[in-house]
Amino acid sequence: MLTVIEKVMFLQNVEVFSEVPSEQLAFLAAIAEEVTYAKGNVIYQVNDPSDALYLVLDGSVKLHTDETEITLAGSREAFGAWALFDEEPRVVTATAVEDTRLLRIDREDFVDLLADHVQITQAILKSMVSRLRNLVDRVGLDRASPNP
Repeated sequence: MLTVIEKVMFLQNVEVFSEVPSEQLAFLAAIAEEVTYAKGNVIYQVNDPSDALYLVLDGSVKLHTDETEITLAGSREAFGAWALFDEEPRVVTATAVEDTRLLRIDREDFVDLLADHVQITQAILKSMVSRLRNLVDRVGLDRASPNP
């Protein structure tokens, strides 16, 4: 099991938390629970309640609908992030591709933490806006390029 300091060091390298100051990451690390899943185990299914964000420590997780793979989350990647902000049911299934170790951040704990730590909220929003801008830029570039 990771110590709080080890969790902070890990969280510093996760994109969604990249803008959060290190001293604030200690609060996130304190609510992050380490969980493990064996190869083939389902972490959550389509239509399950959105109740937590997951971060891959070791291993990999396939996000899919039936047999269609949407993406593969590997080390230092987050998945299920919208669960922290939206109560709608899950739209994909998450399955461990290999033995996998994750950090799980519960939505209720996260919301309680944000109420007391505005800097974390601002930093996460800044990171998410940056990701959305990058996505918009990529889509805009793809549309601007000539078709082969």
